[in-house]
Amino acid sequence: MADWENLRYFLALGRAGTLSGAARALKVDHATVSRRIAALEIELQMPLVERLPRACRLTAAGLRVFEQVKSMEGAAFAIDRESHAQQTMQHGRVKISASPVLTSHFLAPRMAAFRALHPNIQLSVMSQARQVSLNRGEADIALRQARPTEASNVARRIGRMPFALYASRDYVALATPEHWRFIVYDEQFADMPQQHWLLGVANGRPVACELSDISSHLIAAYTGAGVAGLPCFLGDAHGGLVKLESGGSAFSRDIWLVTHRDLKRSSLVRAVMNYLAEAVADTPGLALQ
Repeated sequence: MADWENLRYFLALGRAGTLSGAARALKVDHATVSRRIAALEIELQMPLVERLPRACRLTAAGLRVFEQVKSMEGAAFAIDRESHAQQTMQHGRVKISASPVLTSHFLAPRMAAFRALHPNIQLSVMSQARQVSLNRGEADIALRQARPTEASNVARRIGRMPFALYASRDYVALATPEHWRFIVYDEQFADMPQQHWLLGVANGRPVACELSDISSHLIAAYTGAGVAGLPCFLGDAHGGLVKLESGGSAFSRDIWLVTHRDLKRSSLVRAVMNYLAEAVADTPGLALQ
């Protein structure tokens, strides 16, 4: 029988398509991935991977094994979710995935308040721009800014995050919109909706700088680097910033609370989801109107 650890490495390689990509996903070096794949091929006595100069391609047999291993992984995660869902005591660990802005400026400031209400629940919060897989157990709960499409997930819209333009009260071009320079995202976020909105509002006016996260945009705007497009719950709470008239269309992102359908019965998950929904509803600039 094949070693499950070797199969897990093979699964990561099949998904990533490269040794380095699989290594990053597994947080190991690429030599370890290569060694595990070689061991699996010896165990199964068949070639699974074609090693190309810049990628790894699964053989026909490798593709069949890959689909079978995915099914095995899915069954393992289903067992794990069933175990989690059967927990009845308010004691354990719950993993949350959220965007960087919600992690830093919504969740982190509420850790103490949550602990006071639920001292036996440990929250593990992951700040991620990408969407994680709830099917694969990467998180128990996700706060997303786009409506989920996975059939295995259950979701509800709990909030709305409007954006506006902000600049320092001391920004040199504050009173002359034609001279505004904009703080935008770097090219890895070229397809992000708020980047499209921000560049549309800029309408050809210069870019002051490119930064990869909203916390950096906030600091750059506060220090006078230019005009930033910030969530209103964040910009309005910062006394050193002033909200500007954009002259463009209004922009906002919905906030969706998501879990896997197998976990909705878990008392731990329900307790955390109820807290998050109530906290969003009580936060100016995030509550549904």
